[in-house]
Amino acid sequence: MSAAEHGVEPTQTALAVNGPVTGASLTEKEQIIDQSEKALSVTPDGEEPNADEIKSLRHVAENLPLSAWLVAVVELCERFTYYGMSGLFQNYVQRPLDGSEGRGALGMGHQGATGLTTFFQFWCYVTPIVGAIVADQYLGKYKTIVYFCGIYLVGLLILVCTSIPGALESGAGLGGFIAAILIIGLGTGGIKSNVAPLIADQYKRKRMAVSTNKKGERVVIDPALTIQRIYMIFYGAINVGSLSLLATPYMERDVGFWSAYLLCLCMFAVGTLVVICGRKYYIVRPPQGSVITDAFKALWIMVINRNMDAPKPTWQAANGGNRPNVPWDDHFIDELKRALVACRVFCFYPIYWVVYGQFSSNFVTQAGQMQGHGIPNDLMQNFDPISIIVFIPVLEALVYPVLRRMHIRFRPISRISLGFIVASLAMMYAAIVQHLIYSAGPCYDSPLCDASIVDGSAQGNRIHIAIQTPAYVFIGVSEIFASVSGLEYAYTKAPPSMKSFVQSMYLLTNAFGSALAEALTPAAYDPAIMWMFTGLACASFVVGILFYFIYRHLNDQEDAMNALDADDPDVPALRYSEKREEEN
Repeated sequence: MSAAEHGVEPTQTALAVNGPVTGASLTEKEQIIDQSEKALSVTPDGEEPNADEIKSLRHVAENLPLSAWLVAVVELCERFTYYGMSGLFQNYVQRPLDGSEGRGALGMGHQGATGLTTFFQFWCYVTPIVGAIVADQYLGKYKTIVYFCGIYLVGLLILVCTSIPGALESGAGLGGFIAAILIIGLGTGGIKSNVAPLIADQYKRKRMAVSTNKKGERVVIDPALTIQRIYMIFYGAINVGSLSLLATPYMERDVGFWSAYLLCLCMFAVGTLVVICGRKYYIVRPPQGSVITDAFKALWIMVINRNMDAPKPTWQAANGGNRPNVPWDDHFIDELKRALVACRVFCFYPIYWVVYGQFSSNFVTQAGQMQGHGIPNDLMQNFDPISIIVFIPVLEALVYPVLRRMHIRFRPISRISLGFIVASLAMMYAAIVQHLIYSAGPCYDSPLCDASIVDGSAQGNRIHIAIQTPAYVFIGVSEIFASVSGLEYAYTKAPPSMKSFVQSMYLLTNAFGSALAEALTPAAYDPAIMWMFTGLACASFVVGILFYFIYRHLNDQEDAMNALDADDPDVPALRYSEKREEEN
């Protein structure tokens, strides 16, 4: 807007701002006028920034509301339980009850343990689809979480009761374990698909706004950056919870598996109480009826017409002669198309999850092949969450702000690609460690042979267990880029009425990764496993490069896709509900 449009002559504005301009050249006058016009076009605080301000001002994130922190606490308790419990499964299943190879229970060997633990991971990431459908169509996210918490508690109770020494000696261990992991997997799946979108639902702003900070600097409050911060903190809470593995391996070794599982049961009960007692603080959105069913109907219309816009009422009216009576509008189809973009991006994730799954299965076995010097082999897993807890604040408080000050937008596609590449470094390092194990005595490429038994227990080859640490650190850093960005992408690209379902599609890629890992189980023996690590390193690196070159154009479309939610987040859902009411 020019000065003249405000009823002020440009020369008067120049005088008011800079005093008389005696003898100034025409160019200088033009510069003064240009400066005054810019001053008058500045957006007031609280308003949306103009195009120049979006480009020139620094973008910042907002602080989280209290309700978001409460959801983070719930997730912390659930992850404390999940990791503290499942991190012991490899030893619980692999080693015998007699203690000849260290404390164990079921004695099914390396391949049997890897097979069952991998199945558990697979099951935990298939069941989120059930939780998503229940939440989006019937109960809503909050009620679904509460009900599935009850299922989870039942599974934990079975696990505790069948892991006590008397139950194991009577043969109840295997049946109880299988029943427990099936029920726990159903419970955690129902929670997983809903708790991640629930925490982001607590943040209300959907449009950018100009603000002046305490230092007097004008900045742009960017909702996309706040969502990124929410999921960084959410993931931090996950990994604080997973530090339960600092305690449960010692409880396993010194008391028994049942004591570690009981601790996990008690912690999850605390999380369930937080969910129930914090009900009045949460922003809870109701379910939208048969939205998922209608989404699949719309997808079918896209397929048979070979046109992404075919389900739109306006398109059908233009091509069929009349406006069809469908329970959606054009905006819903635009949102569905955006969700399909996210699902397409997720197609590469199974390779990443194969790599990620190694830290709770084959990495544990690898640690058991080295001399522990008093450190339980399943304790080493803690370096994964510790690295995440260390690097998240570094990135959030130092690296990302510096990049934003330099106006470098580190978009999700770039972060995900980097995560794949860092994960490949973890596998490469694991292969090197495995080679070092095979190069050390007394058993060389047959770790835990009879030559290593001391006082009735196999000690492993003569290489220190701490050498495994960097592999876990690489895995942790890769999670910050790949996994956190995946959660963020699943939320921001999902229609408001399908947040849980799209989240479950993202989690389903983990199940596919577990299925691939299950197929690799026959290679989980010495010395072939070293080459399996090498192959995974190459695969993750190549996929990371391909991912970037295939999807990098989506970085440029990020703001446009996020702008579909610029209105009140309930508006599209309400509009969708009104359409269904008209139909009925």
